[in-house]
Amino acid sequence: MDKTNQKIITLSFVTFSVLVGLSLSLLLKTFAASFAIVARIHSIDLVKHGLPVGVALILFASLQFNKKVLAWGEDVALEIRKVVWPSRKDTTAMTIVVIVMVLISSVIITTFDFVSGYLVNYLVR
Repeated sequence: MDKTNQKIITLSFVTFSVLVGLSLSLLLKTFAASFAIVARIHSIDLVKHGLPVGVALILFASLQFNKKVLAWGEDVALEIRKVVWPSRKDTTAMTIVVIVMVLISSVIITTFDFVSGYLVNYLVR
């Protein structure tokens, strides 16, 4: 396995594990505000801080040391290297097209909204 790919895969696993830990922490905090039993459990510091960190560490270890997951990550990294990215000129042109289309569609939707609002107000009176 290429060292660069291994570093990218490990960094991806760390990032995913941290996001899962943060999500679990926020879910616990939200449920603690809503449910009394979860609030009692959430008041314990080991649960409040230790559970998200523990889950993140277990998730990272299970991803990092699973040979099938590492093989899949290597395949993904190899496929990403095959992607042909657009040039700066093409990216700029496509961005301008998207901005123009969003502006045109917003004008059309705003016009329909004003016209329908005027018609409804006219019919109600």
